[in-house]
Amino acid sequence: MLYLKRIVLICCVLVAQSGFSQEHPNLILTKQGVKDIKSQLGRVPLFDATLAEVKAKVDAEILKGIDVPVPKDMAGGYTHVRHKLNYLTMQEAGVLYQILGDEKYAVYVRDMLMAYAEMYPDLPRHPQERSYSRGKLFWQCLNDSNWLVYTAQAYDCVYDYLTKKEVKHLEKKLFKPMADFLSIDTPQFFNRIHNHSTWGNVAVGMIALVMDDDALVERALYGIKDLKLDAGKDNDGGDIFVEGQKAGFLANLEEPFSPDGYYTEGAYYQRYAMYPFMIFAEALQNARPEVKPFEHKDGVLLKGVDALLNLTDKDGEFFALNDSQKGMSYFTESLVSAVDIAYYYGSKDPSLLSIAKEQGRVQLDQTGLAVAVGIRDGKAKPFEKNSMLLTDGADGDQGAIGILRSTKNDNFTLVMKNAAQGLSHGHYDKLSFSLFHEGDELLQDYGLARFVNIEQKNGGGYLKENKTWAKQTIAHNTIIQDETSHFNGDYEIGSKHHSDMYVFDVENPDIQIVSAKEKNAYPGTVLQRTMVMLNNADFEQPVVLDLMQVNAEAKHQFDLPFYYFGQIISTNFEYNKDDTLHTLGKAHGYQHLWKEGEGASKKGDATLTWRNNNTFYSITTTTSAEDKLIFGRIGAHDPEYNLRPDPVFIVRKQTDNALFASVIETHGNYSTVTELAKNAFSSVEALKVLQSSVDYSAVELSLKNGDSYVFIMANSNASKTEKHSLLINDKTYNWTGVYYFYKQ
Repeated sequence: MLYLKRIVLICCVLVAQSGFSQEHPNLILTKQGVKDIKSQLGRVPLFDATLAEVKAKVDAEILKGIDVPVPKDMAGGYTHVRHKLNYLTMQEAGVLYQILGDEKYAVYVRDMLMAYAEMYPDLPRHPQERSYSRGKLFWQCLNDSNWLVYTAQAYDCVYDYLTKKEVKHLEKKLFKPMADFLSIDTPQFFNRIHNHSTWGNVAVGMIALVMDDDALVERALYGIKDLKLDAGKDNDGGDIFVEGQKAGFLANLEEPFSPDGYYTEGAYYQRYAMYPFMIFAEALQNARPEVKPFEHKDGVLLKGVDALLNLTDKDGEFFALNDSQKGMSYFTESLVSAVDIAYYYGSKDPSLLSIAKEQGRVQLDQTGLAVAVGIRDGKAKPFEKNSMLLTDGADGDQGAIGILRSTKNDNFTLVMKNAAQGLSHGHYDKLSFSLFHEGDELLQDYGLARFVNIEQKNGGGYLKENKTWAKQTIAHNTIIQDETSHFNGDYEIGSKHHSDMYVFDVENPDIQIVSAKEKNAYPGTVLQRTMVMLNNADFEQPVVLDLMQVNAEAKHQFDLPFYYFGQIISTNFEYNKDDTLHTLGKAHGYQHLWKEGEGASKKGDATLTWRNNNTFYSITTTTSAEDKLIFGRIGAHDPEYNLRPDPVFIVRKQTDNALFASVIETHGNYSTVTELAKNAFSSVEALKVLQSSVDYSAVELSLKNGDSYVFIMANSNASKTEKHSLLINDKTYNWTGVYYFYKQ
């Protein structure tokens, strides 16, 4: 008996040393999770439908056979797309093996992994020398990390199917070398605060959990210790290393996220980063629960999912903050995963079920099962998007994104960016805004200059116009001084500063206000923008009152652009349309703008009306006779047609002190069937500046129906209890609080 006990003990030790000491799967799927899924198959419609869809897709790929080509292409090229499809298919095949028990899926994953293990040891860095961190399978380590994050899940699912010899071979030839390559061999990629590094940290961490490698888990969580590396730049001009900075997954969880869950790079990259953040958190919760990933920084990951869902328009598309491809939405796979995980590990918020229901699919694990069961059982409640302020910066003290929504059904949404630089994906657009009507852009943010994964356009990577146009201040709806971008378009300077929130007041749904100051964009100039969403019976739809207060130590040229969509209908001022196109300037994005026409107004204001999607819109803005009203269009110095030829209306003043005051209206409609136009004219008779100073901005708004309103903003005291008294044109205005708005 003693002899047998010793044999058993020795066997246990050998198993532990060989890496078979832990249970598999243990990352995203768990043994208990698989049991729960199998017990519900055929009884949970959304889960069953997702499973059937995935099965059909994977079965089709298996029939095609295994293809592991030698890497050579940029994003969008054949080898790039093939390796991406391989890791996606492997991950899904691994899940199918666990859920359905069909050995063909395990065989497919095993054979694919063996093919990679045969190729990987002799692979040099990728032949395309475009990235600051070239990968091996892909042109950048970021995509190699994508591969490993998904492949680690596949490996976990088939781990127990593999022989000990196969496990040893794969880990020696493929997984451990790749983990070291992404971290030790490429520290400028791995040891930084950036969404790239998050993917790298998670890639190493995921495979470490499967292999039960504590040293690699430590590296993933906390970065490479005692690393000495000179600072450098990535492809977007951002620092790739700052000596002494924190690194690793947990640092990337702490630094870019604000306490509200806003990710400083903006919604587009938050969406991209949420998959590794959430999937690794789930893996840690299953395999290393002592890390408590969902409790870290007061549950910031769960807050991040809520913030992302609120950073969308009526159609679920993310607001274009910083580098952003328009059209990206919460229907992307990364948000399907994030919503499911947030529901399961959060408070089981029933409003998340309504988002999942819209998405129409779930993650094939226990989180997706829980969501599908909740939907089946009728627990879903509407996800209501309300006006909100999302602070920026690790401590929430680096400005904010202000969102004003006119109603719960989101027919009007204003997004004002008063935040930090946003790391290397940031734009120079302090106090900028975009405006949405029924999910469509009324006044737009350009977004990024890139055709993602379209090979013909720079291999799918960023275009040079992203730096020369999209990042520049003139590409946004905000103020520009002397045709020079904020912070002179310098990343180092911009990264040191952020706008300061002044007021965010949405207590009264009919008068919602967001206001912020920018003191560092231009030396000697203070900018303050106040935007008010007014719901008033005198207007058919809610309107936006825009007050851009400029106070400078010397006289400068100031431009305020409005990027609209559609066809110009009318103006209340005279203008000349140029027969010959000329660029509006030579640098800072102005070289990309054609000047199409110019006008001026002698009546104290100017109104531009246009039509888009059969709805009429108008901007009425205050002017003087000396101001220039410029019509422009994007597309100059763009020989490869990389830029969209969108129109712009620019108000130009030469001044040291001015209030750019505007009213933005939505009114009427046109029917192409009846060919009748309804309410096609602006309701504004006149807009007049009453006061323009550091302390107060005041305007008078007169309507064509005879009504008149005065709005005054106290620019130096945001107290709700402060009493103000202001004499304007022999009339004294008295009020309490930061603003005054009354009918005359």
